[in-house]
Amino acid sequence: MQNNIGNEEKYYNEQDKINILRMREVLDTLPKFCRQFFRGIEPTTSARTRLGYAYDLRTFFEFLHSQNPALSKQNITDLGVDVLDKIEREDIEEYLEYLSLYEKKNKEITNNEQGKKRKMSALRCMYSYFYKAELITRNTAELVNMPKLHEHEIVRLEPNEVAILLDQVEAGEKLTKSQLKYHEKTKLRDVALLTLLLGTGIRVSECVGIDFNDIDFDNNGLRIHRKGGYNTVIYFPDEVRDALLAYLEQRKTIIPCEGNENAVFLSLQNKRITVRAVEKLVKKYAQNVTTLKKITPHKLRSTFGTNLYKESGDIYLVADVLGHKDVNTTRKHYAAQDEDNRRRAAKMVKLREK
Repeated sequence: MQNNIGNEEKYYNEQDKINILRMREVLDTLPKFCRQFFRGIEPTTSARTRLGYAYDLRTFFEFLHSQNPALSKQNITDLGVDVLDKIEREDIEEYLEYLSLYEKKNKEITNNEQGKKRKMSALRCMYSYFYKAELITRNTAELVNMPKLHEHEIVRLEPNEVAILLDQVEAGEKLTKSQLKYHEKTKLRDVALLTLLLGTGIRVSECVGIDFNDIDFDNNGLRIHRKGGYNTVIYFPDEVRDALLAYLEQRKTIIPCEGNENAVFLSLQNKRITVRAVEKLVKKYAQNVTTLKKITPHKLRSTFGTNLYKESGDIYLVADVLGHKDVNTTRKHYAAQDEDNRRRAAKMVKLREK
């Protein structure tokens, strides 16, 4: 394991490679003109973003194929780019309505405001690309309003809940008999993983992509592959360092599956742990801490961001550490702390002694 982080860039980490291969599979189900679109946005997007767009566009073309009589006679892969000019504003509005609830392979699928907005973003991006390339004559997707997102209260763990969570992971308390069978094998990994998420605020996708040579214990530095497709180095506290070192001692004794040798966090199958597996892991432990909050890896990120803002009062620092490109994104999430401070200030001033 290397202790020093070099200046070389990991253009494609292992998760990127997986996403690129999945992307190629999805492309085979899309109209052929979509390949040009994905080649065009490749320099400015991450492999994960492009894969998400591909899934979302597949949903759109499946909608057209199933709901539009004129297009149902053609295979999706045979559609030409001119189909985008034939789609009316009303068709896209019907698509948004369809996304609320539809069936696929005998399974009901729903989309909330966030899901609809993401799918509209993919559609807008594709329309914008072909419109600028002058391959279509109008940008119909721009005529449809983006779904309005309603503000939601930030869900996070309180400091005492963080302590209880980590204590329970170490002790294995409240786990079922079947969960306890694997607990001794995964305890050190789970403590290290949760401590890392809570102590740095990194995204779960960034966490699962960590390789050995991304960690610099001399400086408590960690190189991560950000959501936007770039690499950056963040720093972790000693508590995270101790948890990582304890796990890495055990990790040395594990023989990983071929192709997973560099992965820090492994599953019980000795492969790089997946985002889905971490989500299940967090849910398993968190439901024993609180039943009133739905705790996900992203909520652990919110917990870190809240704690950092409380300690520093510096919204720009929080935005930088969390990797937000726009500080307004950060302010929107953590401005509630300012509200708490203003409420406390109102109670501090006494005009007359009672």
